[in-house]
Amino acid sequence: MKTIKGPAIFLAQFMGGEAPFDTLASLASWAAGLGYKGIQVPADPRLIDVEKAASSDAYCDEIRRTVEDAGVVITELSTHLQGQLVAVHPAYDTLFDGFAAPHVRGNPQARTEWAISQLKHAAAASKRLGLSAHVTFSGALAWPYVYPWPQRPAGLVEAAFDELATRWRPILDEFDRAGIDVCYELHPGEDLHDGVTFERFLAAVDDHPRANILYDPSHFVLQQLDYLAFIDIYHARIKAFHVKDAEFRPNGRQGVYGGYSGWVERAGRFRSLGDGQIDFKAIFSKMAQYDFPGWAVLEWECALKHPEDGARQGATFIRDHIIRVAEHAFDDFAGSGASREQMRDVLGIGGQR
Repeated sequence: MKTIKGPAIFLAQFMGGEAPFDTLASLASWAAGLGYKGIQVPADPRLIDVEKAASSDAYCDEIRRTVEDAGVVITELSTHLQGQLVAVHPAYDTLFDGFAAPHVRGNPQARTEWAISQLKHAAAASKRLGLSAHVTFSGALAWPYVYPWPQRPAGLVEAAFDELATRWRPILDEFDRAGIDVCYELHPGEDLHDGVTFERFLAAVDDHPRANILYDPSHFVLQQLDYLAFIDIYHARIKAFHVKDAEFRPNGRQGVYGGYSGWVERAGRFRSLGDGQIDFKAIFSKMAQYDFPGWAVLEWECALKHPEDGARQGATFIRDHIIRVAEHAFDDFAGSGASREQMRDVLGIGGQR
Protein backbone atom coordinates (compact mmCIF):
# COMPACT_ATOMS: atom_id res chain seq x y z
CA MET A 1 0.00 0.00 0.00
CA LYS A 2 1.00 3.63 -0.52
CA THR A 3 1.03 6.50 1.95
CA ILE A 4 -0.69 9.59 0.54
CA LYS A 5 1.64 12.53 -0.02
CA GLY A 6 0.92 15.82 1.70
CA PRO A 7 -0.16 18.16 2.96
CA ALA A 8 -0.32 20.37 -0.14
CA ILE A 9 -2.32 23.49 -1.01
CA PHE A 10 -3.96 24.82 -4.18
CA LEU A 11 -2.78 28.39 -4.67
CA ALA A 12 -5.66 29.73 -6.81
CA GLN A 13 -7.73 31.10 -3.94
CA PHE A 14 -4.74 32.83 -2.36
CA MET A 15 -3.18 34.78 -5.23
CA GLY A 16 -3.24 38.54 -4.72
CA GLY A 17 -1.51 41.82 -5.36
CA GLU A 18 0.42 42.04 -2.10
CA ALA A 19 3.13 39.92 -0.45
CA PRO A 20 3.21 37.07 0.34
CA PHE A 21 0.48 36.29 -2.20
CA ASP A 22 1.86 38.11 -5.26
CA THR A 23 4.59 35.81 -6.66
CA LEU A 24 5.26 32.10 -6.92
CA ALA A 25 8.36 32.42 -4.73
CA SER A 26 6.56 34.24 -1.94
CA LEU A 27 3.51 31.97 -2.07
CA ALA A 28 5.78 28.91 -1.92
CA SER A 29 7.57 30.30 1.14
CA TRP A 30 4.25 31.17 2.77
CA ALA A 31 2.90 27.66 2.17
CA ALA A 32 6.06 26.03 3.48
CA GLY A 33 5.89 28.19 6.59
CA LEU A 34 2.43 26.81 7.32
CA GLY A 35 3.68 23.24 7.09
CA TYR A 36 2.73 22.37 3.52
CA LYS A 37 5.04 20.14 1.51
CA GLY A 38 3.49 20.73 -1.90
CA ILE A 39 1.73 23.42 -3.93
CA GLN A 40 -0.76 22.98 -6.76
CA VAL A 41 -0.02 25.80 -9.20
CA PRO A 42 -2.61 27.47 -11.46
CA ALA A 43 -1.45 28.07 -15.04
CA ASP A 44 -1.77 31.79 -14.41
CA PRO A 45 0.77 34.22 -15.91
CA ARG A 46 1.27 35.79 -12.48
CA LEU A 47 2.82 32.49 -11.32
CA ILE A 48 3.99 30.59 -14.40
CA ASP A 49 4.28 31.17 -18.15
CA VAL A 50 2.84 27.84 -19.28
CA GLU A 51 3.76 28.37 -22.93
CA LYS A 52 7.38 29.06 -22.00
CA ALA A 53 7.37 26.10 -19.62
CA ALA A 54 6.18 23.88 -22.47
CA SER A 55 9.30 24.57 -24.51
CA SER A 56 12.10 25.42 -22.08
CA ASP A 57 13.85 22.99 -19.73
CA ALA A 58 15.88 25.90 -18.35
CA TYR A 59 12.73 27.81 -17.39
CA CYS A 60 11.23 24.71 -15.76
CA ASP A 61 14.45 24.11 -13.84
CA GLU A 62 14.23 27.69 -12.60
CA ILE A 63 10.62 27.17 -11.49
CA ARG A 64 11.56 23.97 -9.65
CA ARG A 65 14.49 25.66 -7.91
CA THR A 66 12.27 28.54 -6.84
CA VAL A 67 9.74 26.35 -5.09
CA GLU A 68 12.23 23.81 -3.75
CA ASP A 69 14.37 26.55 -2.26
CA ALA A 70 11.24 27.65 -0.42
CA GLY A 71 10.76 24.13 0.94
CA VAL A 72 7.95 22.72 -1.22
CA VAL A 73 7.42 20.93 -4.54
CA ILE A 74 4.84 21.34 -7.28
CA THR A 75 2.17 18.63 -7.07
CA GLU A 76 0.24 19.46 -10.27
CA LEU A 77 -0.44 22.33 -12.61
CA SER A 78 -4.06 23.48 -12.86
CA THR A 79 -5.91 24.72 -15.94
CA HIS A 80 -9.38 25.01 -14.43
CA LEU A 81 -10.13 28.29 -16.20
CA GLN A 82 -8.68 27.20 -19.53
CA GLY A 83 -10.47 23.84 -19.32
CA GLN A 84 -13.72 25.68 -18.74
CA LEU A 85 -13.18 27.52 -22.02
CA VAL A 86 -12.75 24.34 -24.06
CA ALA A 87 -16.56 24.17 -24.14
CA VAL A 88 -18.77 27.17 -23.33
CA HIS A 89 -22.52 27.33 -23.95
CA PRO A 90 -23.45 30.69 -25.55
CA ALA A 91 -25.51 31.60 -22.47
CA TYR A 92 -22.21 31.94 -20.58
CA ASP A 93 -20.12 33.67 -23.24
CA THR A 94 -20.04 37.04 -21.52
CA LEU A 95 -19.37 35.73 -18.02
CA PHE A 96 -16.60 33.34 -19.06
CA ASP A 97 -14.91 35.68 -21.53
CA GLY A 98 -12.83 37.18 -18.73
CA PHE A 99 -11.09 33.83 -18.23
CA ALA A 100 -9.46 34.13 -21.65
CA ALA A 101 -6.46 36.08 -22.91
CA PRO A 102 -7.50 39.60 -23.99
CA HIS A 103 -6.79 39.01 -27.69
CA VAL A 104 -9.43 36.24 -28.00
CA ARG A 105 -12.22 37.77 -25.94
CA GLY A 106 -15.44 38.33 -27.83
CA ASN A 107 -14.55 35.60 -30.32
CA PRO A 108 -15.84 32.21 -29.08
CA GLN A 109 -14.08 30.16 -31.76
CA ALA A 110 -10.72 31.86 -31.17
CA ARG A 111 -11.26 31.52 -27.41
CA THR A 112 -11.85 27.76 -27.72
CA GLU A 113 -8.75 27.34 -29.90
CA TRP A 114 -6.70 29.35 -27.40
CA ALA A 115 -7.97 27.21 -24.49
CA ILE A 116 -7.11 23.99 -26.31
CA SER A 117 -3.61 25.27 -27.05
CA GLN A 118 -3.18 26.21 -23.38
CA LEU A 119 -4.08 22.67 -22.33
CA LYS A 120 -1.58 21.23 -24.79
CA HIS A 121 1.10 23.58 -23.46
CA ALA A 122 0.22 22.39 -19.95
CA ALA A 123 0.84 18.79 -21.01
CA ALA A 124 4.36 19.59 -22.21
CA ALA A 125 5.03 21.83 -19.20
CA SER A 126 3.92 19.11 -16.79
CA LYS A 127 6.31 16.65 -18.41
CA ARG A 128 9.24 19.09 -18.21
CA LEU A 129 8.42 19.73 -14.55
CA GLY A 130 8.46 16.00 -13.81
CA LEU A 131 4.77 15.77 -12.86
CA SER A 132 2.42 12.82 -13.37
CA ALA A 133 -1.06 14.40 -13.16
CA HIS A 134 -2.84 17.56 -14.24
CA VAL A 135 -6.09 19.08 -12.87
CA THR A 136 -8.75 20.91 -14.86
CA PHE A 137 -12.44 21.42 -15.69
CA SER A 138 -14.26 19.86 -18.65
CA GLY A 139 -16.29 22.87 -19.74
CA ALA A 140 -19.99 22.57 -20.48
CA LEU A 141 -22.38 22.56 -23.41
CA ALA A 142 -25.33 20.72 -21.85
CA TRP A 143 -25.39 22.32 -18.37
CA PRO A 144 -28.26 24.76 -19.11
CA TYR A 145 -30.40 21.66 -19.73
CA VAL A 146 -29.47 19.79 -16.55
CA TYR A 147 -33.10 19.88 -15.37
CA PRO A 148 -35.33 18.46 -18.12
CA TRP A 149 -37.85 21.29 -18.45
CA PRO A 150 -38.80 22.03 -21.08
CA GLN A 151 -38.42 18.46 -22.22
CA ARG A 152 -34.98 17.89 -23.75
CA PRO A 153 -35.09 16.90 -27.42
CA ALA A 154 -34.04 13.30 -27.99
CA GLY A 155 -30.32 13.13 -28.69
CA LEU A 156 -29.45 16.55 -27.21
CA VAL A 157 -27.29 15.18 -24.40
CA GLU A 158 -25.61 12.67 -26.70
CA ALA A 159 -24.77 15.44 -29.18
CA ALA A 160 -23.28 17.56 -26.40
CA PHE A 161 -21.04 14.75 -25.15
CA ASP A 162 -20.00 13.82 -28.68
CA GLU A 163 -18.86 17.41 -29.24
CA LEU A 164 -17.16 17.55 -25.84
CA ALA A 165 -15.27 14.37 -26.69
CA THR A 166 -14.28 15.74 -30.12
CA ARG A 167 -12.73 18.79 -28.47
CA TRP A 168 -11.00 16.89 -25.68
CA ARG A 169 -9.67 13.85 -27.52
CA PRO A 170 -6.71 15.70 -29.14
CA ILE A 171 -5.90 17.17 -25.73
CA LEU A 172 -6.04 13.77 -24.06
CA ASP A 173 -3.80 12.37 -26.80
CA GLU A 174 -1.29 15.16 -26.15
CA PHE A 175 -1.27 14.35 -22.44
CA ASP A 176 -0.87 10.67 -23.28
CA ARG A 177 2.24 11.44 -25.35
CA ALA A 178 3.56 13.39 -22.36
CA GLY A 179 2.72 10.56 -19.92
CA ILE A 180 0.42 12.77 -17.82
CA ASP A 181 -3.06 11.97 -16.46
CA VAL A 182 -5.82 14.55 -17.01
CA CYS A 183 -7.89 14.78 -13.84
CA TYR A 184 -11.31 16.40 -14.27
CA GLU A 185 -12.77 18.07 -11.19
CA LEU A 186 -16.37 16.84 -11.20
CA HIS A 187 -18.19 20.06 -10.43
CA PRO A 188 -21.69 21.51 -10.90
CA GLY A 189 -21.59 23.87 -13.85
CA GLU A 190 -19.44 21.41 -15.80
CA ASP A 191 -20.80 18.71 -18.08
CA LEU A 192 -18.68 16.31 -16.01
CA HIS A 193 -20.19 16.76 -12.55
CA ASP A 194 -20.92 13.26 -11.22
CA GLY A 195 -20.27 9.60 -11.93
CA VAL A 196 -22.95 9.25 -14.62
CA THR A 197 -21.63 12.21 -16.63
CA PHE A 198 -18.03 11.04 -16.24
CA GLU A 199 -19.06 7.64 -17.60
CA ARG A 200 -20.84 9.31 -20.55
CA PHE A 201 -17.68 11.19 -21.37
CA LEU A 202 -15.44 8.16 -20.86
CA ALA A 203 -17.56 6.17 -23.32
CA ALA A 204 -17.41 9.05 -25.83
CA VAL A 205 -13.57 9.08 -25.70
CA ASP A 206 -13.37 5.26 -25.88
CA ASP A 207 -12.16 4.82 -22.30
CA HIS A 208 -9.13 7.01 -22.95
CA PRO A 209 -6.46 6.04 -20.40
CA ARG A 210 -5.66 9.67 -19.60
CA ALA A 211 -9.27 10.65 -18.80
CA ASN A 212 -9.28 10.57 -15.00
CA ILE A 213 -10.79 12.23 -11.94
CA LEU A 214 -9.88 14.94 -9.45
CA TYR A 215 -11.81 13.74 -6.40
CA ASP A 216 -13.39 16.57 -4.39
CA PRO A 217 -16.05 15.33 -1.93
CA SER A 218 -17.43 18.82 -1.26
CA HIS A 219 -19.17 18.94 -4.64
CA PHE A 220 -20.79 15.59 -3.95
CA VAL A 221 -22.18 16.70 -0.59
CA LEU A 222 -23.85 19.65 -2.30
CA GLN A 223 -25.37 17.24 -4.87
CA GLN A 224 -26.29 14.69 -2.17
CA LEU A 225 -24.18 12.01 -3.83
CA ASP A 226 -22.57 9.22 -1.77
CA TYR A 227 -18.95 10.41 -1.78
CA LEU A 228 -17.61 7.24 -0.10
CA ALA A 229 -19.30 4.83 -2.51
CA PHE A 230 -17.93 7.00 -5.32
CA ILE A 231 -14.38 6.03 -4.30
CA ASP A 232 -15.33 2.35 -4.30
CA ILE A 233 -16.69 2.67 -7.85
CA TYR A 234 -14.12 4.99 -9.46
CA HIS A 235 -10.90 4.56 -7.46
CA ALA A 236 -8.99 3.28 -10.49
CA ARG A 237 -9.61 6.63 -12.23
CA ILE A 238 -9.00 8.90 -9.21
CA LYS A 239 -5.56 10.40 -9.76
CA ALA A 240 -5.86 13.73 -7.87
CA PHE A 241 -7.50 14.77 -4.60
CA HIS A 242 -8.84 18.09 -3.31
CA VAL A 243 -9.43 18.06 0.42
CA LYS A 244 -12.36 20.46 0.81
CA ASP A 245 -15.18 20.44 3.34
CA ALA A 246 -18.86 21.28 2.90
CA GLU A 247 -22.21 21.06 4.64
CA PHE A 248 -25.77 20.54 3.44
CA ARG A 249 -28.59 21.65 5.75
CA PRO A 250 -31.88 21.79 3.83
CA ASN A 251 -34.89 23.49 5.36
CA GLY A 252 -38.50 24.28 4.55
CA ARG A 253 -37.47 27.00 2.10
CA GLN A 254 -34.55 25.60 0.08
CA GLY A 255 -32.64 22.47 -0.82
CA VAL A 256 -30.01 21.48 -3.39
CA TYR A 257 -30.72 24.34 -5.79
CA GLY A 258 -30.31 27.04 -3.14
CA GLY A 259 -32.93 29.51 -4.31
CA TYR A 260 -30.31 31.80 -5.95
CA SER A 261 -29.05 32.63 -2.46
CA GLY A 262 -25.53 33.83 -1.75
CA TRP A 263 -23.09 31.33 -0.29
CA VAL A 264 -23.74 32.29 3.34
CA GLU A 265 -27.49 31.72 2.99
CA ARG A 266 -27.40 28.51 0.93
CA ALA A 267 -28.47 25.15 2.35
CA GLY A 268 -25.35 23.69 0.79
CA ARG A 269 -22.14 25.64 1.30
CA PHE A 270 -18.39 25.13 1.37
CA ARG A 271 -16.60 25.21 4.72
CA SER A 272 -13.04 25.19 6.02
CA LEU A 273 -11.64 21.78 6.88
CA GLY A 274 -13.25 20.37 10.00
CA ASP A 275 -16.11 22.86 10.00
CA GLY A 276 -18.35 20.90 7.61
CA GLN A 277 -19.96 17.47 7.54
CA ILE A 278 -17.55 15.38 5.47
CA ASP A 279 -16.16 12.18 7.00
CA PHE A 280 -12.51 12.65 6.09
CA LYS A 281 -11.35 9.76 8.29
CA ALA A 282 -13.35 7.41 6.08
CA ILE A 283 -12.13 9.12 2.89
CA PHE A 284 -8.46 8.89 3.84
CA SER A 285 -9.00 5.26 4.85
CA LYS A 286 -10.46 4.42 1.45
CA MET A 287 -7.68 6.30 -0.33
CA ALA A 288 -5.12 4.24 1.57
CA GLN A 289 -7.07 1.03 0.93
CA TYR A 290 -7.06 1.66 -2.84
CA ASP A 291 -3.42 2.80 -3.05
CA PHE A 292 -4.14 6.37 -4.15
CA PRO A 293 -0.81 7.46 -5.67
CA GLY A 294 -1.01 11.24 -5.33
CA TRP A 295 -1.22 14.25 -3.06
CA ALA A 296 -3.81 15.40 -0.53
CA VAL A 297 -4.27 19.03 -1.62
CA LEU A 298 -6.23 21.62 0.34
CA GLU A 299 -8.60 23.63 -1.81
CA TRP A 300 -9.77 26.30 0.56
CA GLU A 301 -13.24 27.73 0.08
CA CYS A 302 -15.46 28.78 2.97
CA ALA A 303 -18.52 30.99 3.27
CA LEU A 304 -17.47 32.18 6.73
CA LYS A 305 -13.84 31.76 7.77
CA HIS A 306 -10.88 33.97 6.83
CA PRO A 307 -8.72 32.27 4.19
CA GLU A 308 -5.46 32.64 6.11
CA ASP A 309 -6.99 30.87 9.11
CA GLY A 310 -8.35 28.16 6.82
CA ALA A 311 -4.93 27.66 5.24
CA ARG A 312 -3.12 27.53 8.57
CA GLN A 313 -5.56 25.04 10.09
CA GLY A 314 -5.77 23.02 6.89
CA ALA A 315 -2.12 21.94 6.95
CA THR A 316 -2.50 20.38 10.38
CA PHE A 317 -5.86 18.85 9.48
CA ILE A 318 -4.50 17.07 6.42
CA ARG A 319 -1.31 15.96 8.14
CA ASP A 320 -3.33 14.42 10.98
CA HIS A 321 -5.59 12.55 8.53
CA ILE A 322 -2.90 11.05 6.33
CA ILE A 323 -2.55 7.36 7.16
CA ARG A 324 1.03 6.08 7.20
CA VAL A 325 0.29 2.65 5.81
CA ALA A 326 1.53 -0.49 7.52
CA GLU A 327 4.53 -2.35 6.13
CA HIS A 328 3.13 -5.73 7.22
CA ALA A 329 -0.16 -7.20 8.39
CA PHE A 330 -1.12 -6.42 11.99
CA ASP A 331 -1.59 -10.10 12.81
CA ASP A 332 1.72 -11.31 11.38
CA PHE A 333 2.90 -11.93 14.94
CA ALA A 334 0.48 -14.86 15.06
CA GLY A 335 1.55 -16.45 11.79
CA SER A 336 1.87 -20.25 11.98
CA GLY A 337 4.66 -20.57 9.46
CA ALA A 338 2.97 -23.69 8.08
CA SER A 339 4.52 -25.29 5.02
CA ARG A 340 2.55 -26.09 1.89
CA GLU A 341 2.26 -29.74 2.92
CA GLN A 342 1.11 -28.77 6.41
CA MET A 343 -1.54 -26.47 4.89
CA ARG A 344 -2.85 -29.43 2.90
CA ASP A 345 -3.08 -31.40 6.13
CA VAL A 346 -4.97 -28.53 7.79
CA LEU A 347 -7.50 -28.65 4.92
CA GLY A 348 -7.84 -32.41 5.23
CA ILE A 349 -6.44 -33.04 1.79
CA GLY A 350 -2.98 -34.27 2.74
CA GLY A 351 -1.84 -37.13 0.57
CA GLN A 352 -4.53 -36.44 -2.07
CA ARG A 353 -3.60 -35.44 -5.63
